[in-house]
Amino acid sequence: MSNAIHEVFVYLCVKDADAAVDFYSEAFGATEIFRLTEPSGRIGHIELNFGETIVMLSEEFPELEVLAPKSSDNHASQVHLHVENCDKMAESAISNGARMINEPQDHFYGERSCKLEDPFGHLWLIGHTIEKVTPEEMQCRYTALFTQ
Repeated sequence: MSNAIHEVFVYLCVKDADAAVDFYSEAFGATEIFRLTEPSGRIGHIELNFGETIVMLSEEFPELEVLAPKSSDNHASQVHLHVENCDKMAESAISNGARMINEPQDHFYGERSCKLEDPFGHLWLIGHTIEKVTPEEMQCRYTALFTQ
């Protein structure tokens, strides 16, 4: 019996889902697909389309130990957006309330990228390809970083 993986989704937890949808829409161009809302108004599930990728999010459910990074001070993961223009996307995110952690720069692995924290505590790597680099060449460059 096969147990093949069909899809992988990023699932984010935020304190204010409406504000998060606004931010992701304005900063990254995401569009809302649908949402599930409790009678109390708490949002249990939203699906957003980021290009051809779906990102899911919910509000906090402390009773289930589902906490947003700002509540738990947790940065165990990062979301990487591969875009047309890193600098332009970073400007959009910053103008919509993100905080720059690492300014855009060119990297040995053939990408120009930066790191941001969104207003909800999630880390985002934003990058675009500047050079096609084979895994072998990437390894050589990576090794050189530690031997110079």
